[in-house]
Amino acid sequence: MKRVLLSIVLLLAAGFSFAQEKNVKEAKSLADAVKPNFTEAEKLIGEALENPETKNQANTWNVAGLIQKSINANEMKNAYLRQPYDTLKAYNSLYKMFGYFLKCDELEQVPNEKGKVKFKFRKGNASTIKTERVNLINGGSQYYNMGKNKEALNFFGMYVDLANAPILQEEQIAAKDTLLSTIAFYASLSATRMNDYPNAIKYGLLAKKDKENGSSALQLVAEGYKALKDTANWVNTLKEGIQSYTDNNYFFGHLIDFYSNTNKFDDANTFADQMIAKDPKNPFFLYVKGYISQSMKNYEKAIEYYKKTIDVDPKYTEAYSNMGLAYLSQAIDYESNLKIEFNDPKYKSEQAKIKKFYEDAKPYYEKTRELKPDSKDLWLSGLYTIYYKLGIGGPEFEALAKEVEAQGK
Repeated sequence: MKRVLLSIVLLLAAGFSFAQEKNVKEAKSLADAVKPNFTEAEKLIGEALENPETKNQANTWNVAGLIQKSINANEMKNAYLRQPYDTLKAYNSLYKMFGYFLKCDELEQVPNEKGKVKFKFRKGNASTIKTERVNLINGGSQYYNMGKNKEALNFFGMYVDLANAPILQEEQIAAKDTLLSTIAFYASLSATRMNDYPNAIKYGLLAKKDKENGSSALQLVAEGYKALKDTANWVNTLKEGIQSYTDNNYFFGHLIDFYSNTNKFDDANTFADQMIAKDPKNPFFLYVKGYISQSMKNYEKAIEYYKKTIDVDPKYTEAYSNMGLAYLSQAIDYESNLKIEFNDPKYKSEQAKIKKFYEDAKPYYEKTRELKPDSKDLWLSGLYTIYYKLGIGGPEFEALAKEVEAQGK
């Protein structure tokens, strides 16, 4: 009796397996027909993709990909014949096709009972992927412009990931594709918009050397690490940004804020010294050293490095402005700490020292105004204070006073 029952079970299992394999064949036939029935084809192959008897067979996933390829071809035919067609349906069919072909290839990489790997579908599917891969950019762009960031990330991410997929390993796409870093940037940007920080970091790191978007990509990486509270990688990314993109103040500003908020000025100084050691004539690195010194209230050291900055780049406006501020800060600190009465014999000489600080600051603020007259935040307040403290009146002081008043409104 047990033997009979076992036979029935085995026959039923074989029957189920045969039924699912039949579904796979029928699904392909429906998609390849003169008048294809894609709805039924997708339904049948969908069942086979979930059934334990067929879901681990490479052919099942290959047929699923071929069905999507046929759906895309049908939409493109309608477009060519100027008949109604669904652009997003065409793009989505390709996206699904790539996913199915990748799974097919993954299953084909599993060694058989003899320990050998045989690829039946790789060559043909790789050729299709290579040809159609560029359309992932078009699909991603359409979703990106629609504000659908999840879908945009799917398309852009798939485009980037395929460059290093095993199925295309012989093509060496990653080394040849000039658009790869650009698309990686848009994948990172789409991920950031969804607060998907792991993917923002993943694709941002691939885009950081992009000619046009590298600086922004590295900024997205930094924001990702910060959001994930990965302080070590966040700080290292800021340092990398300072060295790679000296014209982007984001990295410098956030790193200095970090050091200031955590009282790690020694680390900041060490980093600045390392940058200068690599490139002693880089005006930005010299400026950073001056700025850090100023943040530590080491004004003499700050002035020293601001002067070195100006020696290398005589038009480095921020160095002039901060040098003026360094002298101004010394005057304010010296005056606030001065404990001396008006009738003290030393009062006059002490006031002369304070006056000297204001006099030293004056030409640097004036030079700042000359270089960037519209950037009043760099010179207006400081210059007004100096003129007031030095008793410089007349039309020029009155003009400064009016501008200060206007800014306050």
